[in-house]
Amino acid sequence: MSNFTILGDNSIPLKVGMVGTGYAAKLRAETLQSDPRSHLMAVAGHTPAKTEEFSQTYQARAMRSWEELVELPELDLVIVATINRDHSAIARAALEADKHVIVEYPLALNVTEAEELISLAKARGKLLHIEHIELLGGLHQALKQSLPTIGEPFYARYSTIAPQHPAPRKWTYHPDLFGFPFMGALSRLHRFTDLFGTVATVSCQARFWGSESFYTACICTAQLRFNNGLMAEVIYGKGENLWQESRTFEVHGEQGGLIFNGDQGTLVQPEGSTPIAVGSRRGLFAKETTMVLDYLTEGKPLYVTADASVYTLKVADAARRSAETGKTIKV
Repeated sequence: MSNFTILGDNSIPLKVGMVGTGYAAKLRAETLQSDPRSHLMAVAGHTPAKTEEFSQTYQARAMRSWEELVELPELDLVIVATINRDHSAIARAALEADKHVIVEYPLALNVTEAEELISLAKARGKLLHIEHIELLGGLHQALKQSLPTIGEPFYARYSTIAPQHPAPRKWTYHPDLFGFPFMGALSRLHRFTDLFGTVATVSCQARFWGSESFYTACICTAQLRFNNGLMAEVIYGKGENLWQESRTFEVHGEQGGLIFNGDQGTLVQPEGSTPIAVGSRRGLFAKETTMVLDYLTEGKPLYVTADASVYTLKVADAARRSAETGKTIKV
């Protein structure tokens, strides 16, 4: 933020409120507890029982609602780690209450709302940080480091398939709570925009199985044409109608290819194949939380901007519109 001021020593420890009690919230809470620059003061969860359990584990005040939490005058920072549908409303309320905000992607399920929140954060002089830990992980780092070895890239493909039998009746399988799959799982597209830049056109197909409230399976495929000429395919699927797990990423260039299958990477060139070391995915939420504290207290640069995340949200929204209309959408 251009008008953001580093917090002084009298603001440390930063007083933090947490909205959410799930996996990401727990990992962030552990980091906040172990860092002397932060103090987790309050938590608001989906149910009173989960909120109370979380508050006792991490010695935080249990709040009846996120609306009450963001209004606590002593808080400096609010972390939003709850269902996707509520991200934008909580972030807006926290910014209007003059809090810094960390929010899990996506910032919103509506592009206009997301853009308004960025403007609000800038006007208030507050940090609005959208988590994208996929950029910190071993796969993405290995991709970025290895790209120069294959010459000009012209085609990339990323597939993540997660069979689940039976499919859980969870918010991640609810279209209103999770959002269109490429919006809810924004990291699938954000890897591409981080590596290859802006997108010219998007074509997408999607199919869902199950009831209107909770689907039991989904499969989405999108074809992206980038402004630099690169073509890409993205495949995302989960649920009962899928049978083979897949997590593959491949990039083809004029001088070689990068092939990643799970945590195994290979550089393929005319003279042969070379293994690529892929770092661990463990500890990323802790690393990310520490980086935000570094930014707020020392001014160290963050690894991603809110504008970059919202640009990818525009690409995801173009995919949604393409799936609904059957047309190729210009971004």
